[in-house]
Amino acid sequence: MKILNKKGFTLIEILLVVMIIGALAVMVVPRLTGRGERALVTVAQVDVSANISSALKLYELDNGRFPSTAQGLEALMTKPTVPPTPRSWNGPYLEKQPMDPWGEPYQYASPGQHNTSYDLYSYGPDKTNPDSWISNWK
Repeated sequence: MKILNKKGFTLIEILLVVMIIGALAVMVVPRLTGRGERALVTVAQVDVSANISSALKLYELDNGRFPSTAQGLEALMTKPTVPPTPRSWNGPYLEKQPMDPWGEPYQYASPGQHNTSYDLYSYGPDKTNPDSWISNWK
């Protein structure tokens, strides 16, 4: 009689490994969920408070005023033809149309309802809830 020497894993060993991987996933996945959304909110906050705001301040330094609501943020990329035309436009101040992390354009108004100079905001993850908006007045 010949004894076969078979190498490999038994079904019980494979099930044990799957259970261990499942237990690890149950512990790790809840810690990672929600971080993606928080990262998107942070990107929008940086755009509103620093990136786009810096471009608007440079525009104002060159032209003595912020772009009007009618000119919008497009005035940061191409010289406006809508009055009041800028006296010494030295752009582009931004390379492309600023879009929020949710794929929507940032909202701009000058003069603003919340700030005398301008209002700049994103509707955020929940467009219908003003509490989720990311703005330069909060």
